[in-house]
Amino acid sequence: MTNNKPTSATADFVSGNFAGMAQVLVGQPLDTIKVRLQLDHGKFKGAWDCAVQTIQKEGFFALYKGMASPLVGIGAVNALLFTANSTIKNHFSKDGRPLTLDKIAIAGAGAGIVNSVLASPVEMLKIKLQAQYGSKTTAIGRYFTGPLDCARYLIQRDGVAHGLFRGLWATIVREIPAYAGFYTGFEMTKRYLTENGKREATVLELMAAGATGGVGYWLSCYPLDVVKSVVQNQAEPPKGLYVTSVLKQIYRRDGLAGWYRGIAPTILRSIPAAGATFTAYELSMRAFQANGW
Repeated sequence: MTNNKPTSATADFVSGNFAGMAQVLVGQPLDTIKVRLQLDHGKFKGAWDCAVQTIQKEGFFALYKGMASPLVGIGAVNALLFTANSTIKNHFSKDGRPLTLDKIAIAGAGAGIVNSVLASPVEMLKIKLQAQYGSKTTAIGRYFTGPLDCARYLIQRDGVAHGLFRGLWATIVREIPAYAGFYTGFEMTKRYLTENGKREATVLELMAAGATGGVGYWLSCYPLDVVKSVVQNQAEPPKGLYVTSVLKQIYRRDGLAGWYRGIAPTILRSIPAAGATFTAYELSMRAFQANGW
């Protein structure tokens, strides 16, 4: 926001929910393609081929597989994320002056750690559903009818920590640099477009700044996201300090390209999705502030 007054936790929470829902509605199809490419072993020639095969074999709405979990869950995830970020920024900003970009990055990284607690199980369910090919009658192996069915199965088979929360450490390691890049990219661009906050950003400027933040998110963390997707989709829970071992495993099998498989649709998705996320959040917060929240 253009002012630096402490924000209401309630306003942050509700605005974060709106932001998360906007993100899912705009970005889910390309997110499905991203996940399928990250888990691919030769089935697809690239992002376009993945989209075409998915639509031809499973119908257009297969691109929205797993949307129920993030549509509800990512609303809560973003609510927690933006609330944590505002709390940390308010702690830094004792005198009400704009924070330096290094403190913006630290606040984003701290919010990412807090956010991981909800993001990990929500993304676990989303990835399991996105990775399913075909329908209940044609799928190979266990087919999940929805996020609740998937959650029950994972908990019954592997417990809460190794089932529903599998990939938590990979999520935490990813979110630290990711949200440092996310908030820094947004704030840097918004300040540039508004001449260091001399005026309120327009909707188009918010979308442009949000898009920069989204690109900053993925450029800061992408190989770690591939690790998370691989770990969350594999049959057995990972063992030990698995982040570096999975990175090495991917590199041995596919080289450096394996760390960046699916990055093109991911960056493409991040532009409208992050733009929508920040715009929904900022406009909602302005409405709350106008009404004294």
